[in-house]
Amino acid sequence: MNRAFAAIAATICLLFASGAGADQPVPWQLDLQQPVTSIMHEIKWFSHYTLWFIVPITLLVLALLVWVVVRYRASANPVPSRTSHNTTIEVVWTLGPVLILLFLAIPSFNLLNAQLTMPENPDVTVKATATQWLWSYEYEGMENPVGFDSYLLADKDREKAGKEDRARYPRLLAVDNELVLPVNKTVRMLVTAAPTDVIHAFAMPAFGIKIDAVPGRLNETWFRAEKEGLYYGQCSELCGKDHAFMPIAIRVVSEDQYKTWLAAAGSDLPGAYRQLMAATDAPARAVAVASN
Repeated sequence: MNRAFAAIAATICLLFASGAGADQPVPWQLDLQQPVTSIMHEIKWFSHYTLWFIVPITLLVLALLVWVVVRYRASANPVPSRTSHNTTIEVVWTLGPVLILLFLAIPSFNLLNAQLTMPENPDVTVKATATQWLWSYEYEGMENPVGFDSYLLADKDREKAGKEDRARYPRLLAVDNELVLPVNKTVRMLVTAAPTDVIHAFAMPAFGIKIDAVPGRLNETWFRAEKEGLYYGQCSELCGKDHAFMPIAIRVVSEDQYKTWLAAAGSDLPGAYRQLMAATDAPARAVAVASN
């Protein structure tokens, strides 16, 4: 009987706790990370779409090179042709690339327009400030401002932070304080760097965003996460000796969990994270146990 209840519980966990996953690079990964925003869905589609042009062109060029090497080698063709023009080849060789570029340009411009068109009235606005070598976050437009720094999680601090699970909190990607955001809400990101700092870049692969953080300049981008979970990115601009130790972690949660965390974070940030982790990490552990 106990085994039956355990099996039922495991099934429920597997079916309904999928939002507690974490998207991050995996060994031998060949494709892009799983998209969780509309922009990333378009980016992944466009990446696969371009392969229908890249692969045939590559094979065609390879075949032509092999044919030229074999057909026109010195031993097989001792007297070279003196032909300098071929109208048919020149027309095809001109129109072909133009048509290919046209088929690539239209979806490319549509994607670029979607990325650069900021939605009106975003639900959340966050300012991310890059400094050698950490990220500082500020939630804008709040009566009680919430802001904090986000550092790389050191191995010695894992136990204290309750982040010993390296599958969920991977080395060199996990941070002490994640950026917490609500699911299915439009988020406007304002990105800059400290005035006396260098250029950084805010990149989150699963969201399809990558934007420079330039001192003295405020760049903006947006996203709308479709799935709860813990997502990882990094600074993607060479910014100094600790460039590799400047990760970005975004925890996407339900709207109720977000509001609860936000209300507590202003006065007790560590306590707010402990409460949020208790609610979001428990399903992940249940899934891990069920899968075993």
